Amino acid sequence: MTSPARYAHHWHMRVEIVYVEGCPNWREAGAHLGAAAAGLVDVEITYRRVATDDEAAALSFAGSPTILVDGIDAFDDAVPAMELACRLYQTDAGLMGLPTVTQLAEALRRRLPID
Repeated sequence: MTSPARYAHHWHMRVEIVYVEGCPNWREAGAHLGAAAAGLVDVEITYRRVATDDEAAALSFAGSPTILVDGIDAFDDAVPAMELACRLYQTDAGLMGLPTVTQLAEALRRRLPID
């Protein structure tokens, strides 16, 4: 397994939570993301509010909250929303308005550099 600390000076992961005003899940998604990123070195978490359908169409926005890792949706099943909308994630507990900490940790691990 790759050790993130090994890449501390050569590697940086930018994770962005893209959300719409009124989304009830983006803050909790941020908390889940923080827990998922615990122990990883050099992970920057930012937030971007999308206010118009045009902004949504210009981004890889698949509904609120969308989690982008280095500009790419963290989940392979993402379908661009092209409009201001909520997003549902398939979890072990059924459809939810945000991914679980485990799902986020797995998504981040998939983006780690390979030896």
